Order: sequence, then structure tokens, then C-alpha cells
Amino acid sequence: MIRGLVVAGVRSGSGKTTVALGLMRALVRRGLSVQPFKCGPDYIDPAFHAVATGRPSFNLDTWAMTPALVGDLVARHPADIAIAEGVMGLFDGAGGRGATADLAALLRWPVVLVLDVKGQTETAAAVAAGCAAYRDDVSIAGVILNRIASPRHLALIKPAFERLGLKLFGTLNDEPRLALPGRHLGLVQASETADIERRLDELADAVGTSTDLAAVERCARAARLAMTGAMRVAPPGQRVALASDRAFAFMYPHLLEHWRSAGAEILPFSPLADKPPAADADAVWLPGGYPELYAGTLAAAQQFKRGLRDAAARAVPIHGECGGYMVLGRGLIDAAGERHAMAGLLGLETSFARRLLHLGYRRADLRSDCALGRRGTEVLGHEFHYASVVATDDEPLVDCRDANGAAVTEAGARRGSVSGTFFHLLSTGPA
Repeated sequence: MIRGLVVAGVRSGSGKTTVALGLMRALVRRGLSVQPFKCGPDYIDPAFHAVATGRPSFNLDTWAMTPALVGDLVARHPADIAIAEGVMGLFDGAGGRGATADLAALLRWPVVLVLDVKGQTETAAAVAAGCAAYRDDVSIAGVILNRIASPRHLALIKPAFERLGLKLFGTLNDEPRLALPGRHLGLVQASETADIERRLDELADAVGTSTDLAAVERCARAARLAMTGAMRVAPPGQRVALASDRAFAFMYPHLLEHWRSAGAEILPFSPLADKPPAADADAVWLPGGYPELYAGTLAAAQQFKRGLRDAAARAVPIHGECGGYMVLGRGLIDAAGERHAMAGLLGLETSFARRLLHLGYRRADLRSDCALGRRGTEVLGHEFHYASVVATDDEPLVDCRDANGAAVTEAGARRGSVSGTFFHLLSTGPA
């Protein structure tokens, strides 16, 4: 049974990604096989995990996934140790579900708590003690202190942890060089970070020097897995043309794995290189990413757009998620206010000149048969973008609600065999 632990923080920006990556790479350098996971709906951090460990990272989402699906994903990727990076603060969920703490409790994995102690001394111990006492089913194995300013700063913090009996696994100094570059949806993608290996080695050096790696490894526990009836996400076809490059990189690895396990063949192609989807594909999938950064290149990609239109003319199911959805529309206005013509298979017009955050889980019922499934199927996903809808004139694809059951404006769109949603698919329910 795979042994694992969860790296969590008390808020976003506490340093848990920095610490998780440093731990992963440092343990790999000690000769361990490390299986990475990410709690919640994130598609950027897992790409860094994969580089750090040499193994694909999978999302474990207790809001959108059944315990059986979570257990299945863990069980099918054995290693010497698993490290799951949390999301937001340890107890922050949506609609009472989906928190990092829920995953830790489900798997019975202990938590390594990362605390950003800039501007704090003993209060850091009080915060850790509160997290340790908050839920009986969540175990805090120990703490890593981030952004230590000096040896004197640590000397002011450490006695409080000793009095409370809270284990200090280690520290990280307040060093800007350890920070990874970011942009509006999170970190700059791993594939775009030219010096990624050097950065990961620096993180591993910093964590390995100041952290008791052996103690961290010893705290890992065997997962408790519920695997009966593990769900499978049906592929949209048997030969799926998948847009895959810097503009279309936000694809959940567990979906691709489930599609392949169902017998589907994945046929990657690059719209940025003006490549069309395979002519013999029986489905086309455009995931999200950063089309707004490459809108001019995509607008000029005539072979790519012609290939999409030819597939639509043959009634091949075509689906776009978020950025892919926008590219299937008529036009995309970039942050500078310039409009770029897109594929025109849907009536959608979107704009980044008027930024508005759309964020949250989505529970949607399909109103029509499409690449996501049969009419009446419930699909679970997550929406995260800044684009605004300028115009749309297509048939709504879904009836959509948020994590609390409240109706949201996200309705997706459908025109013939072409469909799109702003949310990214995580799992499906029964029809």
C-alpha cells in the first residue's frame, strides 16, 4: 500500500508549492521513487511536479471525484512515497467539500504544514496548534517554516513550538531567488521555464539543507483506499485529436489516462505550428491554456482552422474547454483591445480587455448529446478565467450550478457537433 503525506498551507501563497517541489526533488535525489499528486483543480502545478519527480502528477479532487476514483488513482501509481500538494488553505473547500483536509482524512495521510512566518514569531506556533486541533480526522505531522529572515528570527519562533510539542521538520530562508515566475492564472508553465531543472535543483538544495528529510519520509503513512466502483470518464471518441502546445496545455492527466484505458488513441497536434487535427480522428478536443497570449498566431493559422472546419463539416464531435472554447468562437479580443478572428465554429466573442474573474466548481447537466456525454448526464468541472463574453448566439449546452447549488451564467454553447464550455471537465456522473 503506497505511503504518502500531504503538503499544505494556511492560505494561498504560503510557499507550499515551493516546499512540495523541493521535497519531491530532494527525495528523488536520495534514490526514492516519488509519486506526485495535486489536491483540487489545478493544471499548472502538476506539470512542475512531473519535472521534479520524472513521473506524471494526478489531481485528487474530493469535490468532483468519488472516494473510489481518488483511491483508484492512488492505487494505480505505486512508489516509495507519495506527496500530495494541497490547495489554498488546509481547511478551505467549496460548499463544505474539496478541502485539502478532506483529502488528508480520506487517505489517512499526515499533513506537513507550511507556514509563512514573515512578520511573525510565536503567533506561528498558535496558528499551527489551531490547525492541529481543528479536526480530529486530520493529523499534523510537523511544520516547515517558510521565509525565515535570520537565525535570530528562528530563535524567537522555535521555543513556542517546543513548548507545544509540535515537530519542526525544517525551515526555508526568505530568498526571492527561490520564487518561481508567475502570471495571471498562476505560475508560468513548466514548459515555458527555460531553467526549470536548475530552479528545481536549487529548491531541492535549499529544502534538503534545512529540513530533516528522513523525518519527513518516516512520517508518511499507508493510504486507506476505497476503490469499489471506481468511475471511468468515457473518451469522446476512439481516435481523439488533442490540441497540445503552449496555448493549449491545461489538460487533466487523469482524463487522458482514463481515455487510454478505455482504448482511445490520443493524437496530439499543435495549432501554434498551424497543424490541423488528424483527418481520421473521430473526435477533436481543444483544452484550455493561454490563447490570449498567442491570439495573433492562432488567427493566422489557416491550416489549423481549415482542419477544424472540415471536421465539423463531417459532424466529428469537437469540444473546447475555456481557452479552447474561445478559439472555437468567432473572435478573441486581447488585453490591448485588438480583435483576432478565431475558427468561427461557434458564435462566441470574448475579450481580455475587460478582465473579470470567473472562478469556482461547476455542476452541469448536459442539454444535448455532445463530446462530454449523452443528454441528461451530469458533469463536474471547474471554471477559472478572466475573459468576458462580448456576444454569443448559440444553443446553450448545459444547465450549470456552483458548488453551493446556485445557478451561474456559464451555459456553454453548441452548434451541430461543435461544443464548448468555460469549465474544465473533472468527472462525470450518471446519465
